[in-house]
Amino acid sequence: MKKHLPLLFLLFSGCSLFEDTKLVDIQEMDGPCTILLTDGTPVVSEGNIEISKRTGAITYRDEEGKIWSLFRDDYTSYSCE
Repeated sequence: MKKHLPLLFLLFSGCSLFEDTKLVDIQEMDGPCTILLTDGTPVVSEGNIEISKRTGAITYRDEEGKIWSLFRDDYTSYSCE
């Protein structure tokens, strides 16, 4: 059993390493939300949007359920009701 202790330690510590890399920087905003693109075009998401605090990327679903991502250079602002 003592031979397996280092292996067990690595196994359990490895699990905590994965927990630390979760996307905890994601903030979810309740929709509907309007995102104003840099060219002035508004994008309306009827559902929730997710914003990465680290990168500023916004992820949302369109009316067909397709997932889209907008990066910080793609939009100027967003607002949710």
